[in-house]
Amino acid sequence: MNASKTRDHGGNLDAAVARFGGARADWIDLSTGINPQPFPLPDLAPEIWTALPDLAATQALEKAARAFWNIPDGAGVLAAPGVSALIARLPSLLPAATVAIPGPTYNEHAAAFGAHGWRITKQNRDVMVAVHPNNPDGRLWPAAQLCARLTIVDESFADATSSGSHVNLSARPGILILKSLGKFWGLAGVRLGFAIGDSVLIAKLAETLGPWPVSGPALAIGVAALQDPAWASKARTRLAIDADRLDALMTDKGARLVGGTTLFRLYDVDSARAWHDRLARARIWSRIFPYSSHWLRLGLPAPEQWRRLEAAL
Repeated sequence: MNASKTRDHGGNLDAAVARFGGARADWIDLSTGINPQPFPLPDLAPEIWTALPDLAATQALEKAARAFWNIPDGAGVLAAPGVSALIARLPSLLPAATVAIPGPTYNEHAAAFGAHGWRITKQNRDVMVAVHPNNPDGRLWPAAQLCARLTIVDESFADATSSGSHVNLSARPGILILKSLGKFWGLAGVRLGFAIGDSVLIAKLAETLGPWPVSGPALAIGVAALQDPAWASKARTRLAIDADRLDALMTDKGARLVGGTTLFRLYDVDSARAWHDRLARARIWSRIFPYSSHWLRLGLPAPEQWRRLEAAL
C-alpha cells in the first residue's frame, strides 16, 4: 500500500484560492475540525520568547496535563510539537511488521507507518491504531477492542466531550494515547500535542524528539489552557449547541447526518463534489474525500459566519 497517495487534508485554503479565486481573508474555512472560538491566549513574559525552555516549564505542563486528564500515576506523559510530530515517530518504536489501521480514518497514521516499511492491514492483534473518536465519522472504540501488543489511541478530537476518553487505560503496558491542544482548544498554530501511556515507550519517543521539543510560548499556553476547566466546560456546551444547529441546517437542505463530533459533522449528500463546489463559489471551504462521492464534512462556523453559510446553502 502506498499510503502517500491518500494524504489529503483540510485547511488547504491555498488550493481553494487557486481554484476559486479571492484572497484568503475572503474565505470561511470549514474544512477542519478546529474550534472556531479558541481558548484566549494568556499574556506571555518577554523572556519566554528569548530563553530556552527550562525543565521547570516542561514539568509544569506535564503536571497540568496529569490533572486535567486525570492521568494514572503509572503512565508517562510527553509533550511534543503537535500530534503529527508524534505520529511520524511512532512507527520507529518497533521493527517494521504489520499494523492494523481500520479505515477510513485520519490518513497520517498509514502514511507514517508506510514510510517506515510497515504493512497496513485492517486487523492485527500485535499493533493497531484506533482514532477515537474517528475522523471523519466519529466512531468510538470500546476499551475491549484496544488489546493489541502496541495500541495507539489517537484522541485528538476526544476533549470536545468530558467523557469517553481511554486515558484510564494509559498505565497499561503497550498503550499510547495521543492528545492535541489544536482541536478542542482551537490553537492549531501553537503546535502542541501529548503522548500518554507506557512509560518505556514514552521514554523512547522522548529520545526521538531531542532537547527542547516544545517552545517556551507553547509550554506556557498549554499550562494556561489545561488549568482552566471552567473554559473547557463552557466550550463543550457551546460546541454541542452549534453542532445541533449545523445538523438542523444541513438536514433541512437534504443532507443526511452520518456522524462526527461536536467539532465537525459528516453528511451524506447526493454529490459531495457539487455541494463542495457550490460552497466554494461562496468562498466557504468544506471537506470531501477521495474514497467517497457522497461524504461532505463541515467544521463549525464562528458566530459571525453562520449567516454566510445559510445563504450559500
